[in-house]
Amino acid sequence: MHGQIEWVLIMDIREGQSHAVQPLIDEMVAATRSDEAGALVYEYFLNSEKSRCTVLERYKDTDAAMIHLDSFGKKFADRFFSLFIPVSFTVFGPAGAPLREALSGFGATFEDRIGGFAR
Repeated sequence: MHGQIEWVLIMDIREGQSHAVQPLIDEMVAATRSDEAGALVYEYFLNSEKSRCTVLERYKDTDAAMIHLDSFGKKFADRFFSLFIPVSFTVFGPAGAPLREALSGFGATFEDRIGGFAR
């Protein structure tokens, strides 16, 4: 996993917008799957009250994460932020300076790996 970037983004769903979440997520997942080979994990989770959504993402490296952010910004950012209010955003791994700068605007915090393994 050396070099991979992961993040967990927890968001509240804006009041009255839960009906619009699934169509947007479906579109974003399809686009990411088909257009971004460096996206390794891209999963959304919704609580039972449909008031909170969590996204887990993993990218091959900083470059792959930047490709995703560019695509997200061009295609989805306006609709995404009309539905979601970020609550917490934690980025794990060796995020390069351009990625740190880009994600800091979303309130991201960064943690570097100090040990462990993945199978």
